[in-house]
Amino acid sequence: MLEYTVNINIDEIPRALSFTTFEMLSTDIQLIEEADLPGNWKQAPAPPETKDFGSRFFWYAEYPVLKIPSSIIPAEFNYIINPLHAGIKNVSIIDVSDFVYDIRIKTV
Repeated sequence: MLEYTVNINIDEIPRALSFTTFEMLSTDIQLIEEADLPGNWKQAPAPPETKDFGSRFFWYAEYPVLKIPSSIIPAEFNYIINPLHAGIKNVSIIDVSDFVYDIRIKTV
């Protein structure tokens, strides 16, 4: 939620969102260490090198899921799903629940 909050303009936030829970094989997840990322990956706005990094992940399609460090909370991770990967068949949606974004998170 924090990654979303810092990367979106308050006027573009829909009030109704959803959380989706996925199930996947651990062998389908590529762990990216901070040292593997471009040196400027935490800059805001995101530098072109981060887009290039993500594009390589999609086009080379080595794994269906990328586990990447959060730029906000070092102990947290984001999971990026590659729908182009053949292993996407191993990724299942387990649950979808409604979420109403409280704009106080953005305005504080």
